[in-house]
Amino acid sequence: MPGFVLQIAPAPADLAVPLVRVGFTVSRKVGNAVVRNRVRRRLREIARAIIPAQARPDLDYVLVGRQGAISRDFAAMQGELVDALKRLKALSATLPSAATS
Repeated sequence: MPGFVLQIAPAPADLAVPLVRVGFTVSRKVGNAVVRNRVRRRLREIARAIIPAQARPDLDYVLVGRQGAISRDFAAMQGELVDALKRLKALSATLPSAATS
């Protein structure tokens, strides 16, 4: 995706409660600390909106910010996260009835 890379890995089996875990990282290549923090905040917000409702709890997720996330439309990034989850076959079996905006 232009604004981020989504990576998944199986969650550890020793977790007592299936918990959706998400990590965020942004390289210094993206920009200075202010820019990296802005990208990280945007990634956190799209993950907060999409991942709890639509992601599988047996997987861990990492969103890697890219240069395109700085100027990318927020709604487009949300749609791209859903598309990335579909590509990785990481969508939950029970999807909510209301789609994201």
